[in-house]
Amino acid sequence: MKEQLLKIEELAKAELSACTEIKALDDLRIKYLGKKGELTSILKQMGKLSAEERPVIGQLANKVRADIEEALNEKLTALKASAQASKIASESIDITLPGKTQTIGKLHPLSKVENEIRDIFMGMGFDIADGPEVDDDYHVFEALNLPPDHPARDTQDTFYIKDTNERILLRTQTSSVQVHVMETQKPPIRIISPGRVYRSDAVDATHSPLFHQIEGLVVDKGIKMSDLKGTLEMLMKKLYGNECKLRFRPHHFPFTEPSCEVDIMCFNCGGKGCSMCKDEGYIELLGAGMVHPKVLEGCGIDSSVYSGFAFGLGLERMVMGRYSINDLRLLYENDVRFLEQF
Repeated sequence: MKEQLLKIEELAKAELSACTEIKALDDLRIKYLGKKGELTSILKQMGKLSAEERPVIGQLANKVRADIEEALNEKLTALKASAQASKIASESIDITLPGKTQTIGKLHPLSKVENEIRDIFMGMGFDIADGPEVDDDYHVFEALNLPPDHPARDTQDTFYIKDTNERILLRTQTSSVQVHVMETQKPPIRIISPGRVYRSDAVDATHSPLFHQIEGLVVDKGIKMSDLKGTLEMLMKKLYGNECKLRFRPHHFPFTEPSCEVDIMCFNCGGKGCSMCKDEGYIELLGAGMVHPKVLEGCGIDSSVYSGFAFGLGLERMVMGRYSINDLRLLYENDVRFLEQF
C-alpha cells in the first residue's frame, strides 16, 4: 500500500505539472482527492492492515494528501497569474496611437447672445420675467390697446389654436408678459422678457414663423423718452462696440405713444446698401415707445402718476449683427459646419 500511495503522489504531481487550465485543475482535484478519488480508494483498504501498519500508512497517506493539496494550490496560483498576465497583455493600450477626440458641445449662437443681453440688462438693474407661449387674446392683443379690427389680429399673421370666446393663440410677441407683470406687480417695474414667439411669416433671409423676441418694460415716476434712447444705445454699444449707429424713426404702435422704430446700420454693408438691408443701409431692429396711458390704466396703474417705456427686439437679428451672419435660416438648419464656428 505504501508503494501505491507514493505512485499516486507521483502521478498527481506529473499531471499537475502538465495542466494548463483552471478547469482541468479542478478535475484533477476531484480525481485524486475527491470522495471517489484515487487517494480515498486506497484509504478504504486500511482495514486490511495490521495494527502495527495502520499508523505508518495513515501518516504517509496524510502526507501524500497534504503534498498533493499544496501542489494543487501552487498550480492554481500560477495559472491565475498567467491568466491575469494574458488579459493585461491583450488589453494593453498602445500609447503611440493618436487619442480619440471627444466632441464637446457649445452654446448655440442664439443662446450666447441672449445670455449677453440678459447680463447687460441685469447690470442695469432689470429683472428677467417669463410668461406663457400659449396665451389668450386679451393678454396678447386687447390689453395692449389692439382693437379687434387691427391688421395684426388677422388670422394670416397669427396662429390661433382655439377660436372660442377667449381665443387661445400662440403669442405673437412677448409684450403679453409685460401685461402679466403689470397686473401682478406695481411700480417701480424694470424687466425684460425673452422668449419664443410665432407669426405666420414666409421663411426668407430675415423672417421665420418662429423666432425669439426680447421685450423690455420700465414703469416708474418721471420716465421719459430720453431714458428709452439711452437704454437702447447702452445695449447696442455693449453688444457691437461704440462705433455702431442707431436710427430712430417716428412710427405708430397702439400700445405706445409716442412710438418709434429703431434701426441699426447694416452689419453686411456698413450703411452702403445691399440685398440684406434692401439697399437702405440700415436694418429694422426693434419697435419702442412710451407705454400708452390706456395700457397702464388697463393694468391698474395710475397714468397720471407713473409713466414708462417699452421696446421689443428680435434676437435673431441681434445675433446676425453680432456674428456678421447674412441669412437667418442658417440659425435653424442645424448644420454643424456652421454652428461649430461659434
